[in-house]
Amino acid sequence: MPKNREATHEAEIRQVIDDWTQALHDKDIDRLWSHYSPDILSFDIAPPLQHGRELRKELEEWFDTWSGPIGCEIRDLTITVGGDVAFSHSLNRLHGMRTDGEETDVWMRATLCFRKIDGVWKVVHEHTSVPLYMDGSGRAAVDLTP
Repeated sequence: MPKNREATHEAEIRQVIDDWTQALHDKDIDRLWSHYSPDILSFDIAPPLQHGRELRKELEEWFDTWSGPIGCEIRDLTITVGGDVAFSHSLNRLHGMRTDGEETDVWMRATLCFRKIDGVWKVVHEHTSVPLYMDGSGRAAVDLTP
């Protein structure tokens, strides 16, 4: 792929990620969902092991657990493009106040896989995770920072 075309695709994907982040912040489910393909497959932090079309309803319910905007910081974003598919990986920080009064501030790992569908980059797969302490406790390492 020519370098200028690759750079254009990367810029388009960065724009999708920026808008996705703003939609998450605003808890705008329609705008957020517009960035997913109809056949999304998500490996999210929350059970079950995989999510599909039901992810939208799960996100709506999750939005309801936040009392205000959802802070989202993306660090070390890398995007790789090859034709009409691409992937990104980053470290993402979610932070804000929950409806139960608890403050959330956690870093996690994120990988997004994109496919250009009808001229638009859509997320076809997403994988988010937090590391686990390998001391036998099974505890999520939510106290790590980059």
